[in-house]
Amino acid sequence: MLYAINGGVDEKLKMQVGPKSEPIKGDVLNFDEVMDRMDHFMDWLAKQYVTALNVIHYMHDKYSYEASLMALHDRDVIRTMACGIAGLSVAADSLSAIKYAKVKPIRDEDGLAIDFEIEGEYPQFGNNDPRVDDMAVDLVERFMKKIQKLHTYRNAIPTQSVLTITSNVVYGKKTGNTPDGRRAGAPFGPGANPMHGRDQKGAVASLTSVAKLPFAYAKDGISYTFSIVPNALGKDDEVRKTNLAGLMDGYFHHEASIEGGQHLNVNVMNREMLLDAMENPEKYPQLTIRVSGYAVRFNS
Repeated sequence: MLYAINGGVDEKLKMQVGPKSEPIKGDVLNFDEVMDRMDHFMDWLAKQYVTALNVIHYMHDKYSYEASLMALHDRDVIRTMACGIAGLSVAADSLSAIKYAKVKPIRDEDGLAIDFEIEGEYPQFGNNDPRVDDMAVDLVERFMKKIQKLHTYRNAIPTQSVLTITSNVVYGKKTGNTPDGRRAGAPFGPGANPMHGRDQKGAVASLTSVAKLPFAYAKDGISYTFSIVPNALGKDDEVRKTNLAGLMDGYFHHEASIEGGQHLNVNVMNREMLLDAMENPEKYPQLTIRVSGYAVRFNS
C-alpha cells in the first residue's frame, strides 16, 4: 500500500523498490485510487514472491535434495508451495481509514508520503463490523487469486497463510507510518489478529471478525492468538471453562455464510501473574504461553 501511494519508492530506504509509477499527489487519499494502485502492486508482489520461492525450491532440490526422505514417500507426490500474508489487519484498517475517515498524507521535501494525518473515526478490524471485515476478506482472496495465476516450480499447488509466528515484529520494524495511524517501526498484529488494542467490542466480536476470513483462500492456516483475563470468563474455574468452550465452539462453527475459524491459540492469564512470574520464575515452572501455534515456556 505504501509503495502504491509513493510510486514504488520505499518510504524508509528512500529507494525505488517497486515498479516506478506516478505517486499519489492529492491532499486527501482517495479510496478508489489507492485500491486500484494497490491492486497493481499486489500483482507485482505476487510475481516477486512466487519467483523467489521457485528459485529457493529449485536450488534446494539441486544442492540439498532430501533423497532418503523422498525414498520413503508415496510414489505420487502432491507438492504445495506455501505463501503468506503479514500485516492483514494493518492493511484492512488503513483502507478503512482512507474510505471512512479523511487521511491526509504528510510529505517530505522529496514529495514522499512519510506520515498520515487522520480526521474522523473509521471502523477497525476485530469489532465484527462488515465495513472493514469485508476488506480483510477481500485482501486474503485477492492476493491468493493472484498467486494462483502464476507458474510454480514442479507445478506445486500454491497455498497461503495468515500466520506470522513472530515475524510481524520484524516486518513492522521495516515499515514506515501507515494510514491507519500505526507508527513507523511498530509491530503488525500477529497472524490474523486485530491490531493491538483496537478490538474494542469484546471477545465475541473479535473472534467473529477473524472467523470471517476465507480458509478456502488460506489453506496454509489462519492463526489467531487470543488472550483473555480469567475474570472476563467468570468467577470460578468451572464457569470459566464452560464460557471458554462456548467461545471456541462459536469461533469454529461452520455454516453456509461463514467458514468459521480454523486455528486459535488461547492464553488465559492476567498481567499481575505475568509480572510476578518475571520476578519469581521459580513459582511458575510450568507457565506456558501460546504464540502463533507454538507453546513456549514463559521463563525459558
